[in-house]
Amino acid sequence: MSPLSGLSLDGRVAVITGASRGIGRAIALEFANRGAAVIVNYLNSLEEAESLVHQIESSKGKALSFQADVSDFQQAQALIKTAIDIYNGLDILVNNAGITRDMLIMTMKEEDWNTVIDTNLKSTFNCSKAAIRHMMRKRYGRIINITSVAGQIGNPGQTNYSASKAGQIGFTKALAREVASRNITVNAIAAGYIETNIWANVPDEARQALLQLIPLGRKGEPEEIAFAVSFLASDQAAYITGQIIGVDGGMAMM
Repeated sequence: MSPLSGLSLDGRVAVITGASRGIGRAIALEFANRGAAVIVNYLNSLEEAESLVHQIESSKGKALSFQADVSDFQQAQALIKTAIDIYNGLDILVNNAGITRDMLIMTMKEEDWNTVIDTNLKSTFNCSKAAIRHMMRKRYGRIINITSVAGQIGNPGQTNYSASKAGQIGFTKALAREVASRNITVNAIAAGYIETNIWANVPDEARQALLQLIPLGRKGEPEEIAFAVSFLASDQAAYITGQIIGVDGGMAMM
C-alpha cells in the first residue's frame, strides 16, 4: 500500500462552513481532489458557492451548496442534518466561517463585539454540537477549527476577533478531551497572514509592516492552509488531537 493512500479522503463526507471563497474554498477543492463529498456552506455568496460546486463537479467530484447562517443554532443544525441525510453520514467538519470588524475597543460597539463572537466562535459550538452526536454513534470523526495567530498573540484593534479565535483554541482542546474515546479527533489550524478578502481594506504599509514579523518573509496562500487541514482530516493524522498547528510562516513561534 502506498504511504499516500492514508492521505486519501475517498468516501468521506465533509461540511465546510464559510466555504464559498478564500480559505474555505481552497479546503473544499483540496478535499474534493482527495475524493471527499463536500457540502459548501455559505451565507451571502450564492454565485461563488455555485461556481465552486460546478468546478468540483466538472472534475468528477461530489459537492452541493447550502445556505445557512451558522451563528444561528437552528440553521447550523439544518446544515449538518442535510449533509447526513443526503450523503448518509458525516465524517469531517471544518469550522471556517469567520469575519472581522476591526477597531479599537474605545470605539467598538457592542454589536461589533457580538457579531464577531457569534460568527467566529458560537458557530463553532453550533456546528460541532450538531455533528458530534452522529460522529459518536459512528465512532469516527474529524473536526478541524480554523483559528488564527490573533488568538495566540493578540492584535491591536482586534479584541473581538482575537477573543473569538482564542476561544476556538480553548474549545478545540476541551472538545478533544471529551470525544477522544470515540475515535473523534479535534484540532485547529492557527492561520497567519493569508491573502484573502479579509485583507482587502488593509493599507499596503500595514501589510508591509506585518511581513516584517514573519520569519519566512511572505504571506501564505489559502492552499497552504488547505494542505494542513487535509492532513488532519486524513487517516495519517489519527493519533493527533487537541493540537493547534500554526500555518503562519513562523509568526507565532512558542
